[in-house]
Amino acid sequence: MTTKLAKTALRNISRNKRRSVLSGVAIGVAAMAIVMLFSLIAGMQVDMESNLKSYYTGGIRIRNENYEQYERFNPVHLTVDAESVQKVLDTIEEVDVYVPRTSFPANLYIEGTNFGAMGVGADFKKEADFIDLAGSLKMGHLPENGKNEMMMGAVLARDLKLEIGDKVTIMSTTAARGTNAITLEIVGLFTFPVAALNAKYFWAPIDRISYFLRMNGDTQEVILKVKEGVSELEAAEAIKEALKKETSINYDVQAFTEISGTYEMIEMANTVYTIMAFIFFLLGSTVIINTTMMVIFERMREIGTLGALGMHGKELVRLFFLEGMFISIIGTFIGVTLGIGFTLILGKTGIDFTESMQGIDFEISGMMYPKLSISKTIFVFFYSVIVASLATLIPSRKAAKIEPVEALRYV
Repeated sequence: MTTKLAKTALRNISRNKRRSVLSGVAIGVAAMAIVMLFSLIAGMQVDMESNLKSYYTGGIRIRNENYEQYERFNPVHLTVDAESVQKVLDTIEEVDVYVPRTSFPANLYIEGTNFGAMGVGADFKKEADFIDLAGSLKMGHLPENGKNEMMMGAVLARDLKLEIGDKVTIMSTTAARGTNAITLEIVGLFTFPVAALNAKYFWAPIDRISYFLRMNGDTQEVILKVKEGVSELEAAEAIKEALKKETSINYDVQAFTEISGTYEMIEMANTVYTIMAFIFFLLGSTVIINTTMMVIFERMREIGTLGALGMHGKELVRLFFLEGMFISIIGTFIGVTLGIGFTLILGKTGIDFTESMQGIDFEISGMMYPKLSISKTIFVFFYSVIVASLATLIPSRKAAKIEPVEALRYV
């Protein structure tokens, strides 16, 4: 009997092509959109994690144990002995690459006016193994260690009407809590993936920044990346113990997942975007349910005819369930396939959010690359099929209880 019902269901689908196509399109569009939304969320997560590790905290960050407590006061006197720390890191097998950095707020003195900015002192020779600074240059070249040079975010330079070759006086608070100034020449303009870095930051040689801030050759922090497959949390604990043993100093060593305001942001974003995805699921489900209900109620006279010919209520329910299931399988398969296809294309070309990200201090790149999630794509397929199929049970069960005479009178 089930085989006969399946054949009847397929015949009904092919007989009412326009209705079947409309139902399938509604299901397919919802499935496609949800696949792409989940892919965008996954891409944003990967992008944010990559930016945090490259430009902000590294996979693991080493700082003075008291720095975080007084961070709001810009405590550049709470430093890290980079030389002794790097000697210890060289002995730890899990460490892949590390760099010293010093970040500090500064004022750029230009034609009698001060402009706020953030400076980063970096060892440009070591940075070459950590991130592709040279590839981020829009024009010019990287500053050289030991020289009063700097590279500036292209957006910041544009806003301040600065060009390569211009000299800018930098002022900031020193480790002795005094004020100092240094004049640096712009030798390069960079464009990083994160909009905030291009609009607020400049980079200069760390040895000149250490001299400028009176840090006596020390650095604010050392950030590092571990080898593939190594847990940052476990590596951070091992590094902290090794530093304590070799230097007798209790450094603050944290994996990027522990650092306040960074990985928490990833988790928050993941929660927000997942909620958005399920809201979209709900909207898509209402479209599927509404379409299916309308289709069944439009066929009340047909239901009456089938009842008059001897088809029982349960058989009617199974018939409409099979019709809904077949349509949903076809519609979902096409929708998911299109979603995968668009995601793979956008995963290579990217989606440009550069203009909309201007002025937003968030660790997400202006160019977003969706990342296909196989597990979530499979989930979307089965979810859409199940929802669309079960949606037929609501109106079909009600319709099955109607007497054939009443159904035949239904307009």
